[in-house]
Amino acid sequence: MKVLFAVSEAKPFIASGGLGDVAGSLPQALRKRMIGCRVVLPLYEGIKQEYKDQMQYITNITVPVAWRRQYCGIFELRKDGVVYYFIDNQYYFKRDSIYGHYDDAERFAFFSRAVLEIIPVIDFKPDIIHCNDWQTALVPVYYSTMYAQKPGYENIKTVFTIHNIQYQGKYGKEILENVVGLSWYDRGIVEYDDCINFMKGAIETANKVTTVSPTYAKEILDPWYSHGLDQILVARSWKLQGILNGISYDMYNPETDKDIWYNFSAENLENKKKDKAELQKYFNLPQNEDAPIFAMVSRLVGHKGFDLVKAVLEEFICTSDAQVIILGSGEWQYENFFRELAARYPDKVGLKLGFFADLANKIYAGSDIFLMPSKSEPCGLSQMISLRYGTIPIVRETGGLKDSIEDSGLGGGNGFTFANYNAHDMLHTMRRADEGYKDKEGWQILVKRAMECDFSWARSAGEYINMYKEILG
Repeated sequence: MKVLFAVSEAKPFIASGGLGDVAGSLPQALRKRMIGCRVVLPLYEGIKQEYKDQMQYITNITVPVAWRRQYCGIFELRKDGVVYYFIDNQYYFKRDSIYGHYDDAERFAFFSRAVLEIIPVIDFKPDIIHCNDWQTALVPVYYSTMYAQKPGYENIKTVFTIHNIQYQGKYGKEILENVVGLSWYDRGIVEYDDCINFMKGAIETANKVTTVSPTYAKEILDPWYSHGLDQILVARSWKLQGILNGISYDMYNPETDKDIWYNFSAENLENKKKDKAELQKYFNLPQNEDAPIFAMVSRLVGHKGFDLVKAVLEEFICTSDAQVIILGSGEWQYENFFRELAARYPDKVGLKLGFFADLANKIYAGSDIFLMPSKSEPCGLSQMISLRYGTIPIVRETGGLKDSIEDSGLGGGNGFTFANYNAHDMLHTMRRADEGYKDKEGWQILVKRAMECDFSWARSAGEYINMYKEILG
């Protein structure tokens, strides 16, 4: 089985979020299961020179973009058993950032056509092209309308994964012919709600549509979560499936992680206490082993649940011995809230605005409880990472959070959960975790249970392989 994984970002080359984590880990996991998986992504300016130096030039072609043709250089790099193809066009990809440009529709229309155009020259005809999010959503559209009957392209299946339905690639209808390059006859594939919608086109034309957790696959059939796509998803629900993401157990490994102060394991947790002491020292908090550390590593935006945090965190701090550590950046209202809170309670609140990967790992390792009260969360990786480091998650029961965290209140769970998007429900759950921490023996059992959970890509890769086999018949 041959799979071409089309994606707009992938670790370790370039990433802006969870999509990059998935693209950096899933292809490797598939390769370990003897699936011939290769990855194609744009050659961005922001990719480190050390990786560019390792790339080998294959050839160059021209790619149709509506009525014109654009240069497309093809470079190859082999890393960790996976072949990566990089699509070069400096006009489109020599930018300071990977998204957020006025011509993103044209940039990723070009990339989507390039994914298909390179197939004859890379000596790799895939059985399946696996596309991800709106940036590659036109690949199944182009395949079904332009390539399915062409020699050399027969019998290719397409899979489209929705990582975050909020971002759909919505543009004015004037781009249909001059940018997207579809005829007026085919406009119905991508037209939706009086605009051009790339994601809608992929849902229409892909053989299979997946999301990054089973619960999220159900949620996006509801208008509350679908951002307007519920009607088309309900109509195509027969092709929808949720597969929970995983994390790299090599990258996030408390036994070998070089970014944390002390390494530890589920069998020997003494060094986790040392990591906690170092974390308290780093944030100028009292080094008190009996004070649980509640941590958040996140973008500071509303849908991550920060309106709940803003409503009740000060009340919690004033009625508990707990300490709180925040790492992230985002909306001004939340950044300012945490600045003021840290200034008022310097012995209880540690704050670092921005994102620093090494510090994030130190927080995962040194904290006791990880707070993740998202309004919506397609999958979420932070709760899985915190489990890996023995830091117990508090989550709201939504999306992948519901699929990965089970409340420990009745015994046997791996965290603490609440269902309603309500600040005082969250506060009650935080107090339950605070009380649970005081039971040292019980807490040690919970930590070990958390660290023994399996959310590796090996498990998720098996589900993807079964799905691939299903659509190939």
